[in-house]
Amino acid sequence: MALTWDVVTRGLGEIGRLIGIVAAVVIALETMAYLVLHKLLKCKYSLPLMLLLPALVGVLALIVYPFGFNVYLAFSNMNMFRFKDFSVGISYGITNLLDVFRLPVLQKVTFLQLLGRTVLWTVVNVVFHVLGGLALAILLHRPMKGKGIYRTLLVVPWALPQVISALAWRGEFHFQYGFVNLMLERLGLRPVPWLSDPRWAFVAVVLVNIWLGIPFMMVVLLGGLQSISQEYYDAAQIDGASGWQQFRSITMPLLKPVLTPAVILGVVWTFNNFNVIYLVTKGGPMEGTDLLVTSMFKAVFEFYRYGFGAAYAMVIFVFLFIFSAVYLRLSGGFKGAWES
Repeated sequence: MALTWDVVTRGLGEIGRLIGIVAAVVIALETMAYLVLHKLLKCKYSLPLMLLLPALVGVLALIVYPFGFNVYLAFSNMNMFRFKDFSVGISYGITNLLDVFRLPVLQKVTFLQLLGRTVLWTVVNVVFHVLGGLALAILLHRPMKGKGIYRTLLVVPWALPQVISALAWRGEFHFQYGFVNLMLERLGLRPVPWLSDPRWAFVAVVLVNIWLGIPFMMVVLLGGLQSISQEYYDAAQIDGASGWQQFRSITMPLLKPVLTPAVILGVVWTFNNFNVIYLVTKGGPMEGTDLLVTSMFKAVFEFYRYGFGAAYAMVIFVFLFIFSAVYLRLSGGFKGAWES
């Protein structure tokens, strides 16, 4: 369907109608809460409870219900042949969970292969995101001319819609006409089969995601650097501390409350990254760049294994939950916030 003015008008009309429905629901909830809490029960906390009510309803509708429905599907035998008359039971849930580990998730690739590839993808990306973002943040934190211009230019990869960036990079990795191979040929090197060889395809998507993720980490760490008082560095210089000693003893410890949640977010986002893989390589060639998330999408929407896909999603959730809990426990990154 072409993007005509009529399509845009109807789209805006649907958005307006949705906003109107949401506003009507919020008004109805607030009115009901006011009558029950304030008029009927005479609750002295009626105002804060009324303010929390829309957010609570949003959490229930957008997080709790989808999560509960996913758990429900994980214990079912729902698939393409049993889409309407599927059954739910403990045995189906156990079978789905076992199938995740003992059967190929797609045509050839297994769960352990996908897990290893996803862990490698996550570690490489997050390490380069943190190192690149920290290096750029330190450079931009120093006195320099045109700092605002540099900051704006460096944020561009993050500010662009990820879909556009990924599709643009897909074209740049074209074997014959892509910018990357043209530059390699200018340098006297052989062109690389970026999108037809599984190993080079994995390198290509890693490069794209590193390019996309460094600006976010740079912005977060730059905010953390700006919150560190200059008095610490002045005192360290008086005591004769070198630049490395100041970085190790002042910068890194005081950046930890900012760095810890940023790393956790980076790991979760990278682990669950779908856009870059699917838009650049679609998981190919030969399932060579599929990760846990993209293979889950294919298992559900291309192989129509709904119960299996729901159990698969539960396994991924458990992995990320354990990682976050262990990392927070070991790093103590939120310790300052808890103490305050």
